[in-house]
Amino acid sequence: MAAATERITMTMRELDRLKIIQDVMDGRLKPWRAAQRLELTTRQIRRLVARLREHGPEGLVSRRRSRPSNNRLDARTADRALSIVRERYADFGPTLACEKLRECHGIRLAKETLRKLMVDAGLWVPRRQRPPKVYQPRARRACLGELIQIDGSEHAWFEDRAPQCTLLVYVDDATSRLMELHFTQTESTFSYFEATRAYIERHGKPGAFYSDKASVFRNTSAERTGRSVTPFGRAMYELNIDTICANSSSAKGCAA
Repeated sequence: MAAATERITMTMRELDRLKIIQDVMDGRLKPWRAAQRLELTTRQIRRLVARLREHGPEGLVSRRRSRPSNNRLDARTADRALSIVRERYADFGPTLACEKLRECHGIRLAKETLRKLMVDAGLWVPRRQRPPKVYQPRARRACLGELIQIDGSEHAWFEDRAPQCTLLVYVDDATSRLMELHFTQTESTFSYFEATRAYIERHGKPGAFYSDKASVFRNTSAERTGRSVTPFGRAMYELNIDTICANSSSAKGCAA
């Protein structure tokens, strides 16, 4: 009765290594050439040849296969970290939770290690797995002049014939009609004052201006200064024109 043949499982990388080392052992390939292909030293190639002669193909299989990693996180530390995160930092992201564990509890974990623990425990959902945000489309206003979208775009509008400048654009929300175009050096409060004056002289007062949250329209240091209204907003208030700042670029423009 024939003896049972032992089966050896090898990865593609180990198979490639076996072929190269076999060629070296058979004299078809120089050790220094094999070292270049496998990105090893000539001494390591000689050791692999000796291992192949002594143990056969099994000698080239990684000896660490099916063994736990030396850097494996012990279960006790992982359970303690998860219990603390679940109790105190359930609404924290992995980065901040990792910092709190190190600073307040003396548990030092890599950020990616804690991220994997939190994902496996259902405490964190990776961004790629989150459902996309759905924004309710904003309905257009019914009448011309009821809402005017304003924005600035810095660009080389005149190519090489003039320096780069900013174009201030006033677009009617109801009709998508370009109401006012104003070239200026920079997007500033004074440039918006000039463009708004030209708009009002040509079309009259609009019901409201709809803009982004640039510092011209929204005071970004309101908590520090105590003033939430910008000079442009105060001027529009005196003219009885509402100013609306969009929360996001998606919410801002359906008239563009």
